[in-house]
Amino acid sequence: MRIKLVCVGKLKAKAYTQLMEEFLKRLRPYAKIEIIEVRDEKVSPRASLKEEEIVKNKEGEKILSKIKQDEYVVLLDRHGEDISSIELASFIEHSLVQGQSQMTFVIGGALGICESVRTRANKTISFSRLTFTHQLIRVILVEQIYRAFRIINNEPYHK
Repeated sequence: MRIKLVCVGKLKAKAYTQLMEEFLKRLRPYAKIEIIEVRDEKVSPRASLKEEEIVKNKEGEKILSKIKQDEYVVLLDRHGEDISSIELASFIEHSLVQGQSQMTFVIGGALGICESVRTRANKTISFSRLTFTHQLIRVILVEQIYRAFRIINNEPYHK
């Protein structure tokens, strides 16, 4: 399976980068992963709601420019469907069985996601009602994708 992550911003903290490298290495036997980072827009801490919406729309345009028409898009959003690790594994396995060879996951920026990206998503999921930084959720997503493939293959996760 090919998995694409379209993310706003770059991973800056060394700890996040190291974790990503570790889980990407573990994922190689199961899937090919492509990570596309789009530049985050600068926003003033005192920005109005209208200014924040403009920023989200600009980031949304960049996200959408990286998604092809025929891609199956899964948006990570705190307002999405709450799912467990087992449910994510089942979803990925079902997609494989149905012939879906590529899946694109989208992680928005610090302000969230614009309506046009929400509309484009085929599925919207949430890992928690808690709020995480968009950089941390990227690490969590890759770890959960790795865990899903271990579950699908009836392999133990913990060593």
